[in-house]
Amino acid sequence: MPDQIKFVDLDWLDANFPCMAACPVHTEAGRYVALIEEGRYREAYHIARKPNPFASICGRICAAPCEQKCRRGEIDQPIAIRALKRFVCERHGVESMVDLEKLKEIFGKTVKKNGIKVAVVGGGPAGLSCAHDLALLGYAVTVFEAQSVAGGMLRLGIPEYRLPRELIRLEINAILSLGVELKVNSAIGRDFTVADLKKQGYQAVFLAIGAHKSRDLQIEGIELDGVLRAVDFLLNVNLGYRVELGSKVIVIGGGNVAIDVARTAARQEKIDVGHVTEVAEALDVARSAVRFGAKEVHLVCLEDWHEMPASKIEIEEAREEHIEVHPRKGPSKIIGIEGKVVGFETVDCVSVFDEKGKFNPKFAPGSESVREADTVIMAIGQSSDLSWIHPGDGIEATPRNTIKTDPTTLATTAPGIYAGGDVSFGPRNAIDAVANGKKAAQSIHRFLSHKDEQAPEVHFHATGVDIVVHDTKQYRRNWGYENEDRVQIPTLAIDRRIGVSQVELGYTEEQARCEASRCLHCWTNTIFNLTGEDTGTECILCGGCVDICPEYCIELVTLDRVDADAAMIEEMEKEYDVVLHGERETTIGSVMIKDEDRCIRCGLCAMRCPVGCITMESYAVTETVAV
Repeated sequence: MPDQIKFVDLDWLDANFPCMAACPVHTEAGRYVALIEEGRYREAYHIARKPNPFASICGRICAAPCEQKCRRGEIDQPIAIRALKRFVCERHGVESMVDLEKLKEIFGKTVKKNGIKVAVVGGGPAGLSCAHDLALLGYAVTVFEAQSVAGGMLRLGIPEYRLPRELIRLEINAILSLGVELKVNSAIGRDFTVADLKKQGYQAVFLAIGAHKSRDLQIEGIELDGVLRAVDFLLNVNLGYRVELGSKVIVIGGGNVAIDVARTAARQEKIDVGHVTEVAEALDVARSAVRFGAKEVHLVCLEDWHEMPASKIEIEEAREEHIEVHPRKGPSKIIGIEGKVVGFETVDCVSVFDEKGKFNPKFAPGSESVREADTVIMAIGQSSDLSWIHPGDGIEATPRNTIKTDPTTLATTAPGIYAGGDVSFGPRNAIDAVANGKKAAQSIHRFLSHKDEQAPEVHFHATGVDIVVHDTKQYRRNWGYENEDRVQIPTLAIDRRIGVSQVELGYTEEQARCEASRCLHCWTNTIFNLTGEDTGTECILCGGCVDICPEYCIELVTLDRVDADAAMIEEMEKEYDVVLHGERETTIGSVMIKDEDRCIRCGLCAMRCPVGCITMESYAVTETVAV
């Protein structure tokens, strides 16, 4: 095992740290999961929080791409990484009411201000993440937010039953505590321009205004009273304004926003404080909440069940809440009487994508059907408003109505101007926006410090955490961990899912440690020192490791059974000092073959080895960024 590997290849990262590779901010998910198993919650929180200024929020609403790459999912179900992050954040994050000075403990330094001014336009997850990292680097950062509150779509787009408003406020306050200035009700194009920012002495600008403009359908009836856009509807709900929906609501769309709209529309009107979850009680959650109720909520989408872009969990929870989903239905027209919506006509969708996989829906003529409706809400996507860009700004837009940026640095076509988040890449997950903000902060730092543009480097170091022969204290797994079922995340009973009551409740300590114990510890590797170079002993070819492996992923075979191409043979001879062909090809040796994908890191092979040729070793990770 090499002492150090400089990260230059995502394939290597994916093979050894699959969850970390999948996370846009490269959180060491496996590490904090393992620490939770050991009951070391403060350390686990530090690992979860250090790369992510919105760790507490992501513990509730992250799309969890890490779970999609979790190797445990190949056995049964992936580790509930997101729920475990919420568990440690509840104990040591902003919602635990821990003193914000604890940020110094996480980052291990006192920030020295350099007096250089940087403007961040947009107070959503991308903008605030950029401000967070720039503040830690000593910059004087001002965030300009168009709305009356910061948070972007976290605050204005995600319903409160999924994300408590007080939690958002606390997370933002932690960022502001680093010295970041926030100016609300300050919209670019309305209250200031890019040129104005330069005149005010801002030496760099990060544009993160999001995508708050709903797309419209080109169908009859779109102008009727009772037709709403998803973003406008959620924004009004989350700002506390009342929206009259009537008793029958139809939502058009199959993504998570459509699900959020449908579930929000189905919420009851009566406030029941007693039904708020324990986390919402611990926090001083919003005192007033707007309830919107409808007797019937229908969701109509082009996609079939297996094609819907919304997460499966969101779909199931929506159906549990009595929202009727109608797949393979396309919008035909909105029917009105005297300027008011009374119905919605659909047509059967034969296919959504063409033979090349491109979005190109086809419909069945004569399959039209009409459903009564009081309100029709369109949730078919969002775009950005770029009308504020002036020719003199030097900022180019793309045909997709996004700001043209270098994907490596997030630099725009104007020097010193950077852009990221939805305004550059279209609507994506919150964690992607956070990653963009962090990347922009590093690029801006290099620009202002006149350093060459380069990506951060990630280094992996051998930790020396080896298993000693006949000593299981340094590497031990709970008996039967590979057979444990995933611990289901507790949720609120269906009849109590009203208003802003949070649906997902989170793990208890016992549940969290049980779920964490299922982790396969992918960052730990089985190291075979068969020649005795490192251990002082040589493999005696006893086959004990092969016999004891519960997954049958180790084989000990003679060289003449190895089927390898010329390049592999040459590499093996050079690296391991063996002869597979040539003058001594009649000499028959043996080779150890291991299937890494099937290995569950139980360590039994290391414990079984009578001469100590096998060890369990791990990598630790450090990220090197510009300073």
